[in-house]
Amino acid sequence: MSKKQNKLITKEILSTAIKGAFFKFDPRFMIKNPTMFMVEIGFIITLILSFFPSLFGGDHQERIYNILITLVLFITLLFANFAESIAEGRGKAQAATLKQSKKDFKARVIKNDGSEEMLSASKLKIGDIVLVKAGELIPNDGEVIEGAASVDESAITGESAPVMREAGGDFSSVTGGTTVLTDFLKIKILVGAGESFLDKMINLVEGAARQKTPNEIALNILLIVLSLSFLIVVVSLYPFIEFLNVNLPISWLVALLVCLIPTTIGGLLSAIGIAGMDRVTRFNVIALSGKAVESCGDVDTMILDKTGTITFGNRLANEFYEVQGVDRERLIHACLLSSLKDETPEGKSIVALAGKMGYQRDQEEIQEVIEFSAQNRMSGVNLKDGTQIRKGAFDTIKAYIDEMGGEIPSDLEAKVMQISNLGGTPLVVSQDKEILGVIYLKDTVKPGLKERFAKLRKMGIKTLMCTGDNPLTAATIAKEAGLDGFIAECKPEDKIEAIKKEQAEGKIVAMTGDGTNDAPALAQADVGIAMNSGTAAAKEAANMIDLDSNPTKILEIVEIGKGLLITRGSLTTFSMANDIAKYFAILPAMFSVVLPQMQILNIMHLATPQSAILSALIFNAVIIPLLIPIAMRGVKFRPMKSEMLLLRNLGIYGIGGVIAPFIGIKIIDIPTAWLLGILGV
Repeated sequence: MSKKQNKLITKEILSTAIKGAFFKFDPRFMIKNPTMFMVEIGFIITLILSFFPSLFGGDHQERIYNILITLVLFITLLFANFAESIAEGRGKAQAATLKQSKKDFKARVIKNDGSEEMLSASKLKIGDIVLVKAGELIPNDGEVIEGAASVDESAITGESAPVMREAGGDFSSVTGGTTVLTDFLKIKILVGAGESFLDKMINLVEGAARQKTPNEIALNILLIVLSLSFLIVVVSLYPFIEFLNVNLPISWLVALLVCLIPTTIGGLLSAIGIAGMDRVTRFNVIALSGKAVESCGDVDTMILDKTGTITFGNRLANEFYEVQGVDRERLIHACLLSSLKDETPEGKSIVALAGKMGYQRDQEEIQEVIEFSAQNRMSGVNLKDGTQIRKGAFDTIKAYIDEMGGEIPSDLEAKVMQISNLGGTPLVVSQDKEILGVIYLKDTVKPGLKERFAKLRKMGIKTLMCTGDNPLTAATIAKEAGLDGFIAECKPEDKIEAIKKEQAEGKIVAMTGDGTNDAPALAQADVGIAMNSGTAAAKEAANMIDLDSNPTKILEIVEIGKGLLITRGSLTTFSMANDIAKYFAILPAMFSVVLPQMQILNIMHLATPQSAILSALIFNAVIIPLLIPIAMRGVKFRPMKSEMLLLRNLGIYGIGGVIAPFIGIKIIDIPTAWLLGILGV
């Protein structure tokens, strides 16, 4: 998925959003948002009164004022529809890019008798075996059952670097629409037509598959209850006004209702939800449900694998330890020679470390390279002068030297234990019958993680590391990374037990995984994030998929989830606070006609009742587009305790929400009163 489309609004999105805003006036669509549906009913009533001002006993002189109120209500609805259309437009723009990758083409199907048949990719069924050669597109989601190849997944992830996919292990899952670059893959199709990962992505980013989250549903119910309550209040006012023989135009009552009900958050609520999903998608994470994104904001515990998440996974050379009686320079030269043709990450890191220390050796000295294997459990080289250099685990080299008739240095075991206590891996090096020393291989903690875990701790989130290492090594890594705890010698069932234990305490748990053995734990977690490079079982069990296959992204996803909840809460607070100021503008203006004493509540000193009502309505309309950028980008998340976060947002969006309308309505009232004076209203 392209990561370049970061503009809030492009010309294409703007054009689509404007058209969509008008189409959304359809009552069949508007009724899905009861708050704005009430505004639309009010708009229809004032529109009728603009043509027939005396319909409910009004005066013909009210026609112009009715037209002005109708116009403002129309703009209010238009801006609310525009907010949602902008959010949907961004998703549809992403979907358009994805659809370019979804093409129907011929796939090479392998029949039971071994023969090949070319079929349309759209006709493939679950269980079909297809052969994909270099340069060809993978027809649908599946699992590699034979072969290994480099695959270009840029159509899905946006990353140009190819990835390896091979049969067996945790990198056997392939996605339809990606391209095989080298060799070949024999793939078993796992999904039917229209059910591929790409199809799901298109539906999700278009918004067609978006379901309202529990939090959003609860807030919707609150808005409906408030709106109905105010509707009952306003409707019941009409008979009282008639009984008192007071001439209060119907358009005023409509304006009162619109200002009383929470139209601001009602107009933005859907856009906030869509934009939240959009922010996760633009981060190259596919959330299979809105609930998953929302749950991220409530996470209390994060369970992370050590390898690839907290550490780089590749053990890298950190130091050389010579044994007693051996010259350090001799040890480093032997280590360097044994690794010059070693293509493993460990071997390359030994060469790099020796190079940093200023040591160089010529590869021409090497006659034979001994590769590491499950049988010999060590690697090394034989030199042209007959010298044999080996490196391997302590037990392996010890047995090798014993067999050769050599002696084991008295301080060797102490040095091996010293490295193990540091959380590292000791690699013993020998030359002929003599042990020269030990290489300290360190599973390096990724830079910056300690600070990020500290931020999570401030937010009240506990971090747990799962590792197959022994408790001593696990404790060292956990301390270096700044984790709250660890589970050593962890098996797949231990992860499930850890998740269940946290959930039993009422906590929301998130975890990442990529293997088939991670699938049960991913399914058990409240937020399960599977790597796109992982197995089909892991992706099926999870409720989020990271297209970049970066396990540390769970940290950012939690921040996005919290940002979604904070944005919704902040704008709801701002909207409710807005209403307080609007009451002071519109209520004294309306009821001073009945009770002149209420004029004392006109603390903004608005010019006339008519200008006050219209100014409040205009402010109610223009505040929606002003808040669209906040709804789309989200309120910036700051890692802090919930109590501090609540106080901060109440200060900004609560107090700010009260002050802004007082200033805005007063400013709007000045030209509004002047205009009404010219029109003779």
